[in-house]
Amino acid sequence: MSDARKKELAANLAEVEDRIAAACEAAGRERDEVRLLAVTKTFPALDAALLADLGVVDLAENRDQEAGAKAEEVAGLRPDARVRWHMVGSLQRNKAKSVVRWADEVQSVDSERLADALAKATRSALDSGQRDHPLDVLIQVSLDDDPKRGGVRVNEVGQVTERIAHVGDIRLCGLMAVAPLGIDPAEAFEKLARASERLREEHPKARELSAGMSHDLEQAIAHGSTCVRVGTALLGGRGLASP
Repeated sequence: MSDARKKELAANLAEVEDRIAAACEAAGRERDEVRLLAVTKTFPALDAALLADLGVVDLAENRDQEAGAKAEEVAGLRPDARVRWHMVGSLQRNKAKSVVRWADEVQSVDSERLADALAKATRSALDSGQRDHPLDVLIQVSLDDDPKRGGVRVNEVGQVTERIAHVGDIRLCGLMAVAPLGIDPAEAFEKLARASERLREEHPKARELSAGMSHDLEQAIAHGSTCVRVGTALLGGRGLASP
């Protein structure tokens, strides 16, 4: 069963890689400028381990409860794989202590208070030996100003940025966003690209731009995305829909 699944994942990965390469070429960019982040939410740890076998070692989850156990299981299945786990879903402050035990990066920081909670939890984890490196974070930007969808309004990014820069133990790496439904993705990603440019003027190291999923990665890459988050195109559909 795992051999058949690995072949299926390999075929899907080849198609996704072709799409990313073509999008990079069309945008006049190098392929290595865009990182592939596999969204493994709702899929078993074995799938994540098989992706690691295929060279996909940046894996993402959107629920802390599922992710912690999965990361531990993958570590047991593939102890030599250098997997980096990313939190891409909405995160409540009371989950900060748990998330920093497994996540290398949190892409969904959407408030100063969450930044504070993650910094405090990271410091505690570093002191106790549960972590050996700071936590990388991205600020999630709202591209339609709908608070129900999560994210910081574009005009509030600066406030959260300054908070992250001063709390310590978490490192600002850039911005993340999801193109809103009903809006041309290209228009949304252009807005995000402008916000990213402004951020880099003050924080040159914050170059990450996480945008684009299975259905719109080409438009995101055209507007400067450095990280595409792909679920369905890699893993197929099962249970809850993956991005």
